[in-house]
Amino acid sequence: MGSPDMTSISVSFEVRRQLNSMRALGNYKSVDDFLQQLLKEYRLNQISRDSDALQKALGSMNDIDVNGLIAKLELSPFQE
Repeated sequence: MGSPDMTSISVSFEVRRQLNSMRALGNYKSVDDFLQQLLKEYRLNQISRDSDALQKALGSMNDIDVNGLIAKLELSPFQE
């Protein structure tokens, strides 16, 4: 993004310049609106990944013999 000898102020200006460029490409009113949209998309992607993982885990439960599991639980020493 910049040279190693850039100060924190110049890095901040460079980051702000890049954010403004991306904001303009997306026709957002402000950098804040742009960042909110990025966070929203990130969170939605995260939820989607978690949902996919949960669906996969639930799908693997279809192979479980429920009656056999109940029978094993009835033999459990922890029964009351």
